[in-house]
Amino acid sequence: MLNFIWVSFFLIAFGFASYNWLVLGHADSYSLIMQATFGAAKSAFEIALGLVGIMALWLGIMRIGERAGFLQGLTWLMNPLFRRLFPDVPANHPALGAITMNMAANMLGLDNAATPIGIKAMQELQTLNPDKTTASNAQILFLVINASSVTLLPVTIFTYRAQAGAHDPTDVFIPILIATYCSTMAGLLATAFFQRINLLDKVVLSYLAAISALVFGLVAYFAQLPASEMVRQSGLVSNFLLFGLITAFIGAAAIKKINAYEAFIEGAKEGFHTAITIIPYLVAMLVAIAVFRASGALDLAMNGIRHIVILLGWDTRFVDALPTALMKPLSGSGSRAMMIDTMHTFGADSFAGRLAAVIQGSTETTFYVLAVYFGAVGIQRVRHAVTCGLIADLGGLIAAIAVTYFFFG
Repeated sequence: MLNFIWVSFFLIAFGFASYNWLVLGHADSYSLIMQATFGAAKSAFEIALGLVGIMALWLGIMRIGERAGFLQGLTWLMNPLFRRLFPDVPANHPALGAITMNMAANMLGLDNAATPIGIKAMQELQTLNPDKTTASNAQILFLVINASSVTLLPVTIFTYRAQAGAHDPTDVFIPILIATYCSTMAGLLATAFFQRINLLDKVVLSYLAAISALVFGLVAYFAQLPASEMVRQSGLVSNFLLFGLITAFIGAAAIKKINAYEAFIEGAKEGFHTAITIIPYLVAMLVAIAVFRASGALDLAMNGIRHIVILLGWDTRFVDALPTALMKPLSGSGSRAMMIDTMHTFGADSFAGRLAAVIQGSTETTFYVLAVYFGAVGIQRVRHAVTCGLIADLGGLIAAIAVTYFFFG
């Protein structure tokens, strides 16, 4: 799918450039495209280079939290809920431990740890699956929750916003938290409908009520503030929570006599390698998007959507962030590149720039998660997994647009 999208960008751009030259007489079409190509390649390298320090910082902090036992703590906290959401999995089965560990890693933003643990969880669930080529209910629910991206610390988004020159890179933290809550609830409700999961169980209700109370409490508090004060206080709360968590990680490491400095260095090295590793992916996607935009194809598509939005009488500012939303279910690297392109085109602190960041943090890449997790165990028939995953994506998109207007509109 990603290869198809990438190749299509170039072929469509060539077609538009040829039309501009042969029909409209714009002889500079190819020149503009080539300038955009070289400019995007240079920008991709500069972005990756600028990410090195920030990625090293955050992954170093995350490694301290992992060593201090926060991953195990989240596992203990979530285990009662997962035992009820996965009724087909016997109590004390290794799959439950792997599921909770995976979710805990996702919540802390430990992507590199979450994926192998997630594959392990899927393999454990496969041992309980009577039809090895068809996804079981438990496997589908696990995948949908992963695809809805339950993330408490969207570190990479903060990193890209900082690199793009945002005044306060973390001011989208609470909007992302609300949007990812909505996407997760949409995916959970859809899957529960298909699988007849009892969401009225008192333990499940207790967890959902607690999480919902926190999210709606934040919304209610910020709703009664003036617009300027809402932005100021959301940034204050976001930064307080983030620095408080960093302090808690380091404090817990000190109490447990863990060498926090050594853990930080280990994680920071991983951050350095991660930033360098993404250079080819950034170059590939940013160049393709630049070619697509320079040819006029992207503007034509967005103008068409904008025209429909105007006919409906809606505000059109959200349209400029839609490329991120359209790419998100298909490709993580593609949607990340769209987000970066939006921030560089309109500004990191523009409405579109902030909305693209919130969209990026609201869900995971549905088809990538499906390919990796189901591919790891040989699942061929996915049943309602795609439908539920896309419902989660849609819920996250609608929530992202609404919450961005609420906080920054």
